[in-house]
Amino acid sequence: MRKWNFRKLKILRSLKVRLFLILFIVGMIPCIFMRYAILENYEHRAVSVRTSDVQAQLRILANHLIAYRYMQDTSSEVINAELSQLSNLYDGRVLIVNQNLKVVKDTYGISEGKTIVSEEVIRCMKGENTSKYDAENGYIEMTIPITETVVLDMPGADGRKLDIILGVMLTSVSTDNISVTMEILSRQALVVEVIVIIAMLFLSIVLSNLLIRPFEKITDALSQVKEGYKNEPISVPDYLETEHIGDAFNQVLGRMKVLDDSRQEFVSNVSHELKTPITSIKVLADSLRGQEDVPVELYREFMEDIATEIDRENKIINDLLALTKMDRAASDLNISQVDVNMLVELIMRRLRPIAIKRDIELIYESIRPVTAAIDEVKITLVITNLIENAIKYNKEHGWVKVTVDADHQFFTVEVADSGIGIPEDCAEHIYERFYRVDKSHSREIEGTGLGLSITRSAVLMHRGTIKVVSEEGEGTTFTVKIPLTYIAVS
Repeated sequence: MRKWNFRKLKILRSLKVRLFLILFIVGMIPCIFMRYAILENYEHRAVSVRTSDVQAQLRILANHLIAYRYMQDTSSEVINAELSQLSNLYDGRVLIVNQNLKVVKDTYGISEGKTIVSEEVIRCMKGENTSKYDAENGYIEMTIPITETVVLDMPGADGRKLDIILGVMLTSVSTDNISVTMEILSRQALVVEVIVIIAMLFLSIVLSNLLIRPFEKITDALSQVKEGYKNEPISVPDYLETEHIGDAFNQVLGRMKVLDDSRQEFVSNVSHELKTPITSIKVLADSLRGQEDVPVELYREFMEDIATEIDRENKIINDLLALTKMDRAASDLNISQVDVNMLVELIMRRLRPIAIKRDIELIYESIRPVTAAIDEVKITLVITNLIENAIKYNKEHGWVKVTVDADHQFFTVEVADSGIGIPEDCAEHIYERFYRVDKSHSREIEGTGLGLSITRSAVLMHRGTIKVVSEEGEGTTFTVKIPLTYIAVS
């Protein structure tokens, strides 16, 4: 039972099934309402017409009753014949009630001499016509007053007329013919309804398939991507919604293409960067091996070169490992309260010998004390990379200024330099792995091309931002902005 319910719910979750049900129900509701509206309208009009016809006949008959003084003498064969004819014509019953509420004539011959006290008769005695349709029992009951008009013969009457109600004609007529007609119409309507149901069923299936087709195109495209990378964009202009989905999907495809190209470029760059030191080491080793009685000085020089290349290889590997760790989830962060001012001072103290060696002045400015919840190791890596780059790519006798500031929500570390700057066309690529602005001097300036990529990853892990403003030949300013309080996202 539970398994069946699950399948049922799963079917109802289908957009195609929901569209089918909506179209079918929306199409059937007017049909059903129309059927009942037509039947009800026919019944109402048929009853109204029958009531009007009978009332017209009763008024004529009421005038005849007055003319033949039937209320005083019910033996008139003419009137009795008319009453019988009316009763037979409409398959009904006619009762003549006098002023004393006694039945003087009953076409059924059952209630003559009896007293009838009913609301309808009393109202009719006051001059009010009544009509009531009893659909359950299949008859219409109506009353017509029997009125005699007399001319007042008294002084001051001036020939005025007075209507005197002598009695009431209480009539009930059958509506069996209306019921029969309604049954016929109902059967015909049922046949039409079945045809409409079949047509709506077919139409709902066709329309639901047509309406869902654009989404099936998107599903097929996604399946192709899942089975194997597809480089072709899709176009689904059928609906505005599918067009938006298609645009978003194409953006994802574009992003996948960029990532794939980036991955291939990354692998190529890694291979190149790792191969170069190995090639140098092999060349140096082969040179030593191919010579006999190598002088100690030359031997020592070659070994120093080999050690340098090994250190370079080791740095590349360490940076790649660091970058891999940065690509992991932010749950790897070791968050603690850190004095940012003291951290920056320690980093600058450690880097000052490198700056002195290149004749670069290091300037530190603390706007206000800052304590933040950060991963000390990773933020140290961020600040270190930025200052090292500012020293490496600086001019002779240049300067590097580090500024620490904060507001109520974020703290900022600004690293400005008087260096060579970054060309405008290169600014958007500086965070790419192995990307170097000055490729001609890439060997002269130590580095792996991974520093800024590592820096950006560490900043993003802290839900922060990093921005760069640079002018070629004038200098560069990096601004890192990180929340004072780290909030983990589950």
